[in-house]
Amino acid sequence: MRILGIDPGLRTTGFGVVEKHGSQLLYVASGTIKTNKQEQGNLAERLKVLFDGIHEVAERYQPDTSAVEIVFVNVNPQATLLLGQARGACITALATCNLPVAEYTALQMKQAVAGHGLAKKEQVQEMVKRLLNLPGLPGPDAADALGIAITHAHAGHSMAKLAAATDLQRSTSGRYKAGRSRLSQSPRLCRKRANRARPRHHPLQHL
Repeated sequence: MRILGIDPGLRTTGFGVVEKHGSQLLYVASGTIKTNKQEQGNLAERLKVLFDGIHEVAERYQPDTSAVEIVFVNVNPQATLLLGQARGACITALATCNLPVAEYTALQMKQAVAGHGLAKKEQVQEMVKRLLNLPGLPGPDAADALGIAITHAHAGHSMAKLAAATDLQRSTSGRYKAGRSRLSQSPRLCRKRANRARPRHHPLQHL
């Protein structure tokens, strides 16, 4: 399974592609999509750069699924609004590529990659490097995107195990219910029950 991770940002959006083979994770590619060369006030143009960039990445690396970091409100409402619009452009681009889109918080990503949710960017970069056997540290935006992809790889494995357990439970329950249903509809068993329920008439004994 090939996973495309996205760390959205209006100025710089990170992307990372990993491939999962069983329990092994392989690095495919990573990088950034930058809009800082565009006119500062032209929001529509900057969003189009992100949209087209995500399309180009998806077409080049042909992922099977995708994952995007969830954005939280910060102290600057305007910055949060702009970041949300950038994230929306990324998700829309993924959806138009017919890719499933999963979403994870930065806390979930740090827990999956570094083992705790308070990890700093440098720690995330180092752990991504180790997990994917990279020759050097990835950039901070690319590292976050790779971390999101790694998080989805781990979460997908857990969800698959849960789904398998749920299917087994449903299958067992279905067999049990089906067995009871077949027994209750058995004509032979119905006749036996009817015979047991029918009162027996004894002849009167005359003195």
